[in-house]
Amino acid sequence: MNATTTLHGAPLEWGHGPRVFEVFLEPTCPFSVKAFNKLEALLDHVGEEKVTVKIRLQSQPWHLFSGVIVRYILAASTLPEGKAAAWKVMKAVGDHREEFEFTDHCRGPNMDATPHQIMQRIERYSGVNVDEPFARAELQQLIKWHCKYARQNGIHVSPTFMVNGLVQPDLGSGDDISVWAERILA
Repeated sequence: MNATTTLHGAPLEWGHGPRVFEVFLEPTCPFSVKAFNKLEALLDHVGEEKVTVKIRLQSQPWHLFSGVIVRYILAASTLPEGKAAAWKVMKAVGDHREEFEFTDHCRGPNMDATPHQIMQRIERYSGVNVDEPFARAELQQLIKWHCKYARQNGIHVSPTFMVNGLVQPDLGSGDDISVWAERILA
């Protein structure tokens, strides 16, 4: 990829079924991480031919490195590995979330971390380098799309779940995947 190539992010979608389960996640939120870690099992349980799982990134300002991490994930989606690279980044951040988050959202060792150091940590844990696409201004269009989509659907916090375009306020990250599956297949 070079600066003259148009930047395209792979849709963060898994499965190919007619039922759509959208999950709005903030990558360092413990509840979002809990939900993210259930998505593969959900796809196995429901079946990729019955459901399409779509991850929507919900950057939240109280997670102070949220914007940097969301940008990193979307930059990863522009690589040749596309959504697989983005998944690896989300998994790495979730598996090591304390290294990307502030104590009580306002203090702790990450007060001395720079965005560049956060990016280096993500690359070290995920093995995904996004230096080139991360620095491209047009990546903002992908970021803005996720923000606009969430706002248009009244999404303000993570995780939030939608089934076939309808917000499900009573679903949560603590639910067993069988609860999610029942709602998806209803």
